[in-house]
Amino acid sequence: MNTLAVLVDLGIVVSSVLLIVGLARARGGSGGPAHDLFEAAFLNGGPGRVVDTALTAMQTDGRLAIGGPGIVAVQQVDARDPVERAVLQVHAMAPSGALHTLRDATMRHPAVQEIGDGLAARGLLASPAVSRTWLRWGIAQGLVCVLAIPLTVVMTAVQSVNDYAADADFSVPFIFKVLPFLLVGFPIGFVCAAIARGRVTKAGRRAAEAYRTAHAYNPHPAHLVATHGLRALPDPVLQTQLIAAARMRPAGRPLHSGSRSSSDSSGMFVASVMWCAGAGPGNGSYGSTNNGGSSGGGGGCSSGSSCGSGSSCSSGSGCGGSSGSSCSSSSGSSCGGGSSCGSSS
Repeated sequence: MNTLAVLVDLGIVVSSVLLIVGLARARGGSGGPAHDLFEAAFLNGGPGRVVDTALTAMQTDGRLAIGGPGIVAVQQVDARDPVERAVLQVHAMAPSGALHTLRDATMRHPAVQEIGDGLAARGLLASPAVSRTWLRWGIAQGLVCVLAIPLTVVMTAVQSVNDYAADADFSVPFIFKVLPFLLVGFPIGFVCAAIARGRVTKAGRRAAEAYRTAHAYNPHPAHLVATHGLRALPDPVLQTQLIAAARMRPAGRPLHSGSRSSSDSSGMFVASVMWCAGAGPGNGSYGSTNNGGSSGGGGGCSSGSSCGSGSSCSSGSGCGGSSGSSCSSSSGSSCGGGSSCGSSS
């Protein structure tokens, strides 16, 4: 019994130390500020927020016209950054001009996905591939420790019977040797799992807040969307259209029943990644605060199989809403794990 107790205690200690150290390294990085409006948008709401910001900017200065029922018309073929070029490119490949399809496909465009890659490289976002490892480890440790508690009671009873039968001297009950370690191990596991589930790191939250504070008095609608969400958009018609588009899913792509916790703290797992956000305001796994609702939404899209344009992904995850959508290998994007990118919540 003594040997078993030592092995159990040692296993919990080693697992906890490796979990804490590994998670800290995975969510480390040089940090730094958000370089532009789209990086701030990504930190606050993921790819969905980035696309909503671009659509708002283009609608505000008349380059796009977004009207009912959710149709986008290009007024001027004028893109001022890679994300806006992605919007125009996807629109040109989707003649219907449906807003929800345009939004969903642009979220998967390399120009948007690479923003997440850049933030992750600087430690402002946690890599989905690495995060999933520590998430599973934390959950496993927590569950094992919880399930082991009743087993220690049984082992203690067996020890008592054996000691009584052998007329042995008093020995410390097995439960007293192991239970303290189990009671420490399970909260460590679950807390680390909760931390691993979030996409935005501590440095990312600081960067998002610093950008918001530095531009607190910028009244431009695109800035308001990027930093505060669609609920802060002053144009009620555009707000209604974008929120409705965020809640819709393109035809042929399954709904994702699960969503990441917290609104705008949304949040995204294996070598090549797809930085996806769900589509319903008020849900997700990105962002630092919720000021007026999220445009990023719920499900993160983990990876596992890389996707080309128009291809479907593993485990029921859809990877395209139009002929223009792609999870191209050039952006390192992929989908999988049972969630759909940009799914409705």
